[in-house]
Amino acid sequence: MAKILIIEDDEVFSELLSMFVEDRGHDPSVANSLAQANALLAKDTPDAILLDQQLPDGLGITFLQEIVRESNHPPVIMITGVSDNALAIEAMGLGAHDFIRKPLEELELETCLHNALKSHRLSRQIEAVTSDDDYRIDISQIVGQSPAILDICKTIGKVASSPATVLITGESGTGKEVVAHAIHHHSGRSGLFLPVNCSALAENLLESELFGHEKGSFTGAVSHKEGKFELTDEGSLFLDELGEMSLPLQAKLLRVLQEGTFERVGGTQTLCSNSRIIAATNRDLKAMVADGSFREDLFYRLNVVHIHLPALRERKQDLPLLIEHLLRKINHRQHTAISHVTEAAWKRIQQYDWPGNIRELENTLTRAAVLARGNSIGAELLSLPNDPHVSPPEVEETVRLISLAQLEQKHIAAILDHVHWHKGKACEILGISRPALDRKIHKYSLLTNH
Repeated sequence: MAKILIIEDDEVFSELLSMFVEDRGHDPSVANSLAQANALLAKDTPDAILLDQQLPDGLGITFLQEIVRESNHPPVIMITGVSDNALAIEAMGLGAHDFIRKPLEELELETCLHNALKSHRLSRQIEAVTSDDDYRIDISQIVGQSPAILDICKTIGKVASSPATVLITGESGTGKEVVAHAIHHHSGRSGLFLPVNCSALAENLLESELFGHEKGSFTGAVSHKEGKFELTDEGSLFLDELGEMSLPLQAKLLRVLQEGTFERVGGTQTLCSNSRIIAATNRDLKAMVADGSFREDLFYRLNVVHIHLPALRERKQDLPLLIEHLLRKINHRQHTAISHVTEAAWKRIQQYDWPGNIRELENTLTRAAVLARGNSIGAELLSLPNDPHVSPPEVEETVRLISLAQLEQKHIAAILDHVHWHKGKACEILGISRPALDRKIHKYSLLTNH
C-alpha cells in the first residue's frame, strides 16, 4: 500500500481522487491548499503526489519546483484543467513524472500512478532540468489540445536539457521546425539555434554551409567561411529534410556525431563542435536504410529520441485554435484585421483534408486575408482544390458572419446535443474540464436554449 498525497482545491474532485486511490488499495491524504500540503509533507513523505495547477495560495508548477529540489523526492503527477502546452513542457522539464489534463480517464490515471510508484520504488527519479525563475518562454506556436500534441510537449520537456540527438518526423508542413525551436529554447544552451535545409542546396554548397570552407578551396571561395557547426557550438543545429543528404555527406555528419570533430572544406585543421543535432525529415528513413540510400549507423545515431508529428487531418479538433492563432499571426504580418470566418468557410475548412498540413492552412488563410474586403474570410476566398462553385455576390452577401466566440458557442451546443447533454462525454470530445464546460454553458446561456 502506497501513500498518495492529493493537492487539489476542488473538494468534490479531491474526494473523487481520494476514492479512486483507495479503490486501488492505497492510502490517500488530501490538501486543499499549498499550506496544507506543506504541513502534511512536514509530517510524512508520500510515495507519490497528485498536484493541481490552480490553488488558492499559489501555483502547482511553483510547488513542483520546490519538491524536485529535494533529493529522492516522490514522483509528481500534475493534473490540471489548464489548456497550456507551455505548462506541460515546463512541468515535464522541471521533473514531473507526468502531466494529465482534466477531464480524467480512469485507465490513463491508473496507468500513470502505477508507473510513478514503480519508478519511485526503483529510485529512478527524473532530474529537474532548471530552477530558473525566468524559465517560461513564449512557445505559443505549438498550438493544440489534442492528446498527440500534449504527448509531444511532454517529450520536449523531458529531453530538452539532454545532449541527445532528436529525430523529428512527419509530413511536410506539420511544424517540425517549430518543435525544434521549442527543444532548443528549453535546453538551456547558450549558443545559437540555426536551421539548414538539406534539400535546398547542392551537395558542395551544403558541405560548405555545414562545415565551412577555406579561402581558395573552390571557385568562388574568396575568403574563409565558418560553417554552421562552428556557429552553433554550445547551441543547436537543425538539419531539415535530412533524407535528402548524400551518402558522402552522411559519412561526414556521422563523424561529427561520433567524435565531435570536423574540418572545413579545403582545410587541414581539426575543429571541435558541441552542437546539439536536431534532425527532421518527411521521408521514411528506415526504408531508405533498407534500400541503401541512407546509412544505418547514422540513422541510429540520429534516432536517439524520436518525435513524430501528426498530420493536420489526424487532429482536426485543433482547427479552431490553429485558425485563431494563425489569424493573429497573419494580421500582425500583413497588417490586416481579420476577426471572422463565415459559417460556409468554417464548414469548408473542416471538410478539407489539408495534405499540406499547417503550412497549407496558413498560406490559404494568408491569401484569403489579403484578398478580403472586410474583416472576414468567406468560403469563396479559400480557393481549395475541388472547391464548389462560388456563389454569386448577391447570395454571398446574405451569408451571416460570425466571430470566433460565436463559432465556439455553436460548436459546444452541437457537441452537447450530439451526446444528449452528457457532460462527461462532452468534456472528453471538447478536451476541457467539467468546470470549464459549466462556465461556457453559463456564458453562452445554453441551458436556456436547451
